[in-house]
Amino acid sequence: MRKQGAIAAAVDVHVPFHDVDLAGVVWHGHYIKYLENARWAVMDRIGFGLEAMKGSGFMWPVVGLEVKYIRAVRYGDHLRVNASLVEWESRLVLNYLIVDAKDDARVGRAQTVQVAVENDTGTLQLASPTCLLTCIEACLNEAK
Repeated sequence: MRKQGAIAAAVDVHVPFHDVDLAGVVWHGHYIKYLENARWAVMDRIGFGLEAMKGSGFMWPVVGLEVKYIRAVRYGDHLRVNASLVEWESRLVLNYLIVDAKDDARVGRAQTVQVAVENDTGTLQLASPTCLLTCIEACLNEAK
């Protein structure tokens, strides 16, 4: 099932000093933690946060990550990271848009892909487990 932007969340980031490099811009690797915080906001929204995920019997490793850097970000900048769950039937795909909170100018965009792997056997699941799909369905029904 795929519904563009059907389930979304956003987090704000105030860029701390320790995230910038010698050139005074955010080091590219720090964007990943900004994405991760937005991804967890989506997972919490659907009721499948860390505790639910751990209790499900599955782990969800990130198997794909693509980031497009559009504009440099500096210490003290205020960002908004928007995350949307866009695919969930056989894998989790989230799209991200990072914007400058003061003017909504695009700073970057990204996508992550995760798959379900059974904890006990390490077996890759070809379809998302029912425990996740039930949470997503409930969230979508709630939004109607």
